[in-house]
Amino acid sequence: MLRTLDIVLIVIMTGAATVTYTIKHQAENKLEQVRRLDAAIKLEEDTIDLLKADWALLTQPNRLERLVGAFAADLQLVPTPSTQLARPEELPMLKADVPPPEEGKDKKGKGTKDDGIAAVINADNIATGSVAR
Repeated sequence: MLRTLDIVLIVIMTGAATVTYTIKHQAENKLEQVRRLDAAIKLEEDTIDLLKADWALLTQPNRLERLVGAFAADLQLVPTPSTQLARPEELPMLKADVPPPEEGKDKKGKGTKDDGIAAVINADNIATGSVAR
């Protein structure tokens, strides 16, 4: 004879076993995902190390010197003159930093055609340090 309490306990035990199995299965799936991600990360790190080694080989000064000697006639390479080097403060402003023109605007706030031409002419007078003056 089974009592009601025995049946309830059997149902609870079966439910607990089912929940435990489900949690274990989910944990194993997550562990497999972690292993796959670890393998992918290891592959990426190995690829990065390989690319760094390749870059180090390709940028060796003696190799570059040999290539310059071999292809000097084709490339017509010359050393950079010091007049072509510029400091950051000598570079022109970014378009975002340029203040909007105030003068020469019509009633609607739009500039005239002459303002655009004047801006181009003034832009030619910017000293960038790339040309000897």
